[in-house]
Amino acid sequence: MSAPFTLAPLPWNEKALEPVISATTIAFHYHKHHRAYVDTLNKLVEKTKFAGMTLEEIVQATEAAADDKEKKIFNNAAQVWNHDFYWRSLTPSKTEPSGKLASAIARDFGDVSTLIAALADAGKNAFGSGWVWLVSTDGKLGIEKTGNAETPMAKGVNCLLTVDVWEHAYYLDYQNARPKYLEAVLGKILNWDYAAENLGKRHEIRAAAE
Repeated sequence: MSAPFTLAPLPWNEKALEPVISATTIAFHYHKHHRAYVDTLNKLVEKTKFAGMTLEEIVQATEAAADDKEKKIFNNAAQVWNHDFYWRSLTPSKTEPSGKLASAIARDFGDVSTLIAALADAGKNAFGSGWVWLVSTDGKLGIEKTGNAETPMAKGVNCLLTVDVWEHAYYLDYQNARPKYLEAVLGKILNWDYAAENLGKRHEIRAAAE
């Protein structure tokens, strides 16, 4: 979908993730922060070369931008994409890795508990605002940390799951205790079915000549 972009609906109702994430946090996070990125992006790309691009194309085209306006476009486009991806990385239903995903986790991490511990460690040690990602590169699973609006997708890396570690994602529920937020999210509401779905996908960077 190209501009004008819309705020994609949540995949569950605002109370669905309680008590891990409260409806109050979801309401502020989704209706204030996420919506602001969508609205700002639409204003920034209006009547520009980016107006006809998809969200992924905009993120990839502006990831290394030097121009101030294009940097703002990247920040807002990437945050729209990251938040859409984050909401779908969470689920109120209990899921477990299975099939090819379970096999890949066993091969690359040993077991799910080791993977979750590695994600938690990455999140705890991420300095400032950002994201923690489970990714697949050339078929091998790995963990990446990105700051602010950055996303592995911008570089063509296949993202499986993400956890938002900006303070607005957890402060109302956990105050400054990011480790408690990570422990709760990673242990209870990760959407492993979504990760399995993404395992077979690949985000390609557009050719420079396009």
